[in-house]
Amino acid sequence: MAGKPSKDRALEALDFVISVLKEHEKDLDRLINKLGQTAISSEKVEKVEERISSLQTEISNLIKLVSTSRETPIYARGPPVIVRCKKWEEFKALAAGADTVSISLKETERTFQADALKEGRVVAYAGKFPEDAGLLKVWLSKELGVSEEKIFEGVLTIG
Repeated sequence: MAGKPSKDRALEALDFVISVLKEHEKDLDRLINKLGQTAISSEKVEKVEERISSLQTEISNLIKLVSTSRETPIYARGPPVIVRCKKWEEFKALAAGADTVSISLKETERTFQADALKEGRVVAYAGKFPEDAGLLKVWLSKELGVSEEKIFEGVLTIG
């Protein structure tokens, strides 16, 4: 009978070792799952950081574009300024290379008004027109360095 208690004790000890190993296995599984979640989270964080960096670059480029753009008038600061010139030479200098030019004729008074849109400003002039009113558009084109297609009879207005 002396052999039986030792065999039972050995089995109990073996059961104890097995149960401890099973608990350790559960702990290892739990830690492995947490480690996997951490790896996934760090990948997500890296992707978010990359996207933020990309957005910062895009915003920086947009700010540079807006601050250096002179080709398209920027009306975010309000309507364009109107510059009324009394001398033809001043109008000619300010309106040279304008985006658009409008002319309005007053044949009875032998006068015309020219308005030029350039860099968000309207440059205006009113005065006597040349002897041949039919050549006014051609003359303005030559004087201002603006193609005839950008010159029209009418009025530029704000708003």
